[in-house]
Amino acid sequence: MSSTTVWTVILGLAVVTFAIKAAGPVALGGRELPPRFLGVVSLMAPALLAALVVTSALADDERWHAGADTVGVACAGVVLWRGGSVILGVVVAAVVTAVLRAL
Repeated sequence: MSSTTVWTVILGLAVVTFAIKAAGPVALGGRELPPRFLGVVSLMAPALLAALVVTSALADDERWHAGADTVGVACAGVVLWRGGSVILGVVVAAVVTAVLRAL
């Protein structure tokens, strides 16, 4: 692939991204969102984060699997669910994953 093609694709993606991000404010015209839509928007970030974590924890190249990293993420999830700090969750995930990979 030539460098001209790469830069053309990057420029095209930048224009499309700008158009998508501008569509919301243009369509609303400065009006407030209804409360029902605000509830949906507030739940989108946690849902996206959960999808990214699950994909990262279970995906290995082209197949799905549950391995040491999956168990580490699950343990960190339990720590966070029980009220632990994010730093403690990261440490627990790293330690559990390292121990399981060493076995």
